[in-house]
This record gives sequence, C-alpha cells and structure tokens, in this order.
Amino acid sequence: MIDAGQKTLPMMIVFAVLLVFVVAGLLYKTRDGSEYGISGRYTGRVGGGAAIASNWMSAASFLGIAGLIYLYGYSALAYVIGWTGGYVLLLVLLAGQLRRFGKYTAPDFIGERYESTAARLLSAIISIIISFIYSVAQFKGIGIVFAWLLGTDYSKGVIIGAVLLMGYIVLSGVMGVARSQKLQYFVLIVTFILPLMFLAYRLGYFWVLPQFGYGAAINTLSTEFGINMTAPFANFGLFHWTALCFTLMFGTAGLPHVLSRFYTVSNVRDARWSVVWGLFFISLIYWSAPAYALFGKLLEARSGMFLPPQVAYKMADVVVLRTALMGGLPSWLVGMLAAGAVSAAFFTVAGLLMTGAASISYDIYYRIINQQASETSRMATAKGATLVLAFLVLLAALNPPGQIAEIAAVAFALAGNTIFPAFLLGIWWSGTNRCGVIAGMLTGLAITFSSPLFGGLLPLLNTIFPLPASALCGAPLVILVMIVVSRFTEPPSAEIQRFLAEEVHGE
Repeated sequence: MIDAGQKTLPMMIVFAVLLVFVVAGLLYKTRDGSEYGISGRYTGRVGGGAAIASNWMSAASFLGIAGLIYLYGYSALAYVIGWTGGYVLLLVLLAGQLRRFGKYTAPDFIGERYESTAARLLSAIISIIISFIYSVAQFKGIGIVFAWLLGTDYSKGVIIGAVLLMGYIVLSGVMGVARSQKLQYFVLIVTFILPLMFLAYRLGYFWVLPQFGYGAAINTLSTEFGINMTAPFANFGLFHWTALCFTLMFGTAGLPHVLSRFYTVSNVRDARWSVVWGLFFISLIYWSAPAYALFGKLLEARSGMFLPPQVAYKMADVVVLRTALMGGLPSWLVGMLAAGAVSAAFFTVAGLLMTGAASISYDIYYRIINQQASETSRMATAKGATLVLAFLVLLAALNPPGQIAEIAAVAFALAGNTIFPAFLLGIWWSGTNRCGVIAGMLTGLAITFSSPLFGGLLPLLNTIFPLPASALCGAPLVILVMIVVSRFTEPPSAEIQRFLAEEVHGE
C-alpha cells in the first residue's frame, strides 16, 4: 500500500462525508416499493445531469483513469474519449426516444419492444452480469481506500467498505441515492479539483485551472527526465486504441444503470438536457484526472524514483492518493480526496446493485415468475437480491483480475455488444423482431468472452475481439445478425410498429 498506519484525520473526514449522505438518504427514504431501483421523482435538468454524473463518477473515473494514464500515457486517453463520447451517442441516438417509449428498465424496454418474455429474461441476465462486473471494479477502489485509511490489508478494507455500503443502501433506499446524488456530485467535484489546485500551486504550475496548467509538466518530464507521456500508441496499437474508444462509447450508450436515468424525467427535452448537463459535469473531472497522473510521474522523477513496470502496475490505482501524499498536501486535503474516492465508488455501486436487483425483482420475479406479486414482496425481493449481489461481488473483489478501469471496461464491452445494438435497432428499425434480438444478444455474449474462453485455440480472436475492446467489431456483427435473422423470421406486430412510428418518433 502507500504507507502504513491509521490516518486519523482523513478517516474522520471520510466518515463525516458518509454520515452526511446517510442523513440525506434518510430524508428522502423510499416509501413506495415501485420506486426501488426502477423510477423515482423528477429532479430537474441540472439535477438529472448531476445524478447522471454522480452515478457515472465511479472509482474507475476517480482513481482508475489517472492510474492508467500514469501507466500508459497518451494510450489511456482512449478511456477518456470513449467514456465521454458515449454520452454524445446517447444524446443523438437514444435519450429522447427512450423517454418517449416510457419503460422503466433496459429489460423492460427490450421485453415490451420485442414482445418477448425470452428477450426480457436474457436482457435481465445480461444487465445483472454487467452490474456484477462493474461493481467488482468499484469494490476494488473501496478496498484500496479503506485499507489505506485503516492501515490494514486490502481484503479487510474491502469487507469493511462493503459493510458500510450495504448499511447505507438498506437505510436510505433508492430515493436516498437519487436525491443525494446532486449533493454527491458537489462533493466529488470539490474533493477532486481542490486538492489538484493546491498540488499544482506547490509544484509551481498554473493552479487556477490546473487542467490546462499540467501541460508544462509534460514538457518537464520529456526534456529533463526523458519520459515521453504523449507518444501515441506506444502501449496500445492503433487498432486496439480505436477499438477501445468505440467499445467504451457503445458500452456507455448501453449501460443499464445510465439508461434508467431517462425514465425519471418529465419530458423528452429534459431527457436530452439531462445528458448535456451530465456530459459537462463528467468532463470537469475527466479533464482533471490526467493532471494527477502527470504530477505523480513528475514527483517520482524528481525524487529519483523510477519504479519497475511490475511495481508501477501494482501502484497505479492509488496514484491519485499517492501523488497527493508525495506532493506534501496537508492531511485534511488528502482526507477530502479519499472522501471523494469513497463517495464515487459507493454511489456507483449503489446504482449498479439496485439496477441488478431491479432486474431480478421486477423483470424476472414480477414480470415473468409471479405477476400477482405485491409491492411488499417485490421490495423484499429487491433488497434480498441487493444483499446477495453485494456478497458475490465482495467475493470476486477479494482477488481482482486487473486495474479498476480495465475491469470496468469489460462491463462496457458486454453492454456495447448486447444492450446497445438491441436499443439502437429497437428504436430506429421497426423490422427488428424477437428472434433477431435474441440471436443478436447471444452473439454479443459469445463475442465479449470469446478471447478469454477460446483465444488459446483461435489466437485471431484475441486480435479481433480483445476482452475490454471487443465492440468495435462485435457490435456491427451483432447488428448484422439481428437484421439477417429478423428478415427471415416473423416480423413484429403491427401494433408495436405503429407505436414506434407515432409515439416514439412522432412529435
């Protein structure tokens, strides 16, 4: 870890911030079972954008991106471009039309649009898998921060963080998460950028807007220490870099817990404006992450610390905290940074677990197994599913398979190969049918995991469909499968085609 021993002041700041969110959650606690993980009240355009941004600002954003830029330099900007570019796709292709369609979850949309219980079940299973993989990445961030705060090992940090997270979810419910997300985003932006401003000032760079001032640090690294952070494709080849960008874009536009935000807005214009505001809020933090990576490299170089690649890889996910410590920031500022990281991971996991729980309690239990289920039993099922999912994620996070952002990218690849094509054709081509979407999503599942499962037998799969970057080739192939199968099977009903033409695309 970064250093040993408990960090009393930073720990107090982290727990104080968490206490504020618990109180906020209790003030807006869910009392209607139908709201749990599914809908909720309207929070306005800016509020909706803040909710999207805070739900998005995960440990992968707060810790992971800086870590990958620290490792790979320019190559890691594929994550920044992909994750922000996906919101442009959402804005242009899906946001308004999803709001007009009016369903509450991604499986609910797919089930109703394609008039298929099987398609609903398959998409619900995919949504649960996406939530699981993405949550593992967040739990790694939680474990790292709490291990540092408490001066303990990583495993104990994960367990303690998981207990605190589940306590919040059980206490406050979905409206506590949704309403406090505006407050959460304020906390995120302050705790991420304020320490960066102090850090830039101490290092002698333009601190008012450190997102622009760190360019001088790039030159210093290159001219004084021979470290070139801007060499394009030095770590990823051009194809892999491009594939990663597009995979993250497609995955962003197909991520279930992001798509669900469009169902709580009051009209189409507000759905689009929520995306615009969300993109702006997200960009503020994404512009700042590279600065932490560059300042971390510079501080290491100035101290004569040139880590071997395997050591640097292990340290990458803590580079934000490590840079703040190496830069000599006071404990209260480091505590703010830790509080922001914990907040980012906590509330992303809350949204993910609730999305997975909604798929189980609403899309599978209520819509498929027991359509007479009461709201009380649905709520109990959702809360039980949340606890079970959290426990399974905890087990997986005890031995994480990679860097935070790299784990998260796999969830995006799965979303980009399955949910995104189903939504894209479901909205824009009325001829897509149930057989086409089922065949397409099954193909997308196979493509996403083809490299780890079959790459040893067919090495070409590792090149065409790399695990975190498979959707560049995968999503078009899935769309082609959907079109071909739909052409040779029974078309959708006249009713759903009329609904798409008149209600979804009509003015």
